[in-house]
Amino acid sequence: MSKATRWFLVVLALAVAIVAFAIAQPGEDDGGEQGNAGETSAETAPTATAPSAPKPPPDGPDATVIELTGHAVDEVSDIEVAKGDPVRLIVRSDEPDDIHIHGYDLERPAGPGKPARFMFPATIEGIFEIESHEAEHVGKDALIARLVVEPS
Repeated sequence: MSKATRWFLVVLALAVAIVAFAIAQPGEDDGGEQGNAGETSAETAPTATAPSAPKPPPDGPDATVIELTGHAVDEVSDIEVAKGDPVRLIVRSDEPDDIHIHGYDLERPAGPGKPARFMFPATIEGIFEIESHEAEHVGKDALIARLVVEPS
C-alpha cells in the first residue's frame, strides 16, 4: 500500500469519525433554534414553524412529569437543573391547554392523551415560570411550576 493511499484512508477515517460525532451530539437536533434553547414536539408532530423535530423525551426517570387537573396543579413545584443540563418535562392535562415556559419562550399544546413534551438544554440561568394559558380563563392561577437554572 502506497504512502498516498494510507494518508487517504487516514483522512477518510477521520472524516467518518467527525460526522459520527456530530450526529451523536445531544441537544443539537432541536429544530435549529439555539437562541431560544430549542424545542421538541408535542407528542409526535413538530410545531408548524420547526423544520424538523427530535423525538420526544421518554417517560423515564429523568423526565419531570406534571399532572394538570382542570388547568391547575395541587402544588407548584420547582424543577432544578444546572446550566447546560438537559431539561425534560412532560405536562399531562385532563383538558385542552397550552403550556408555556417563560424566558425560553417555549409553548406546547396539551390535552387528554396528548401530553406537552419539552426537551431542551438549560442555556439561560434564572427562575422561569411554567404556566397554563387556559387557567386564567377559568379563574385559576396560571403558574404550574418554576424552572430553576443554577450556574454550572
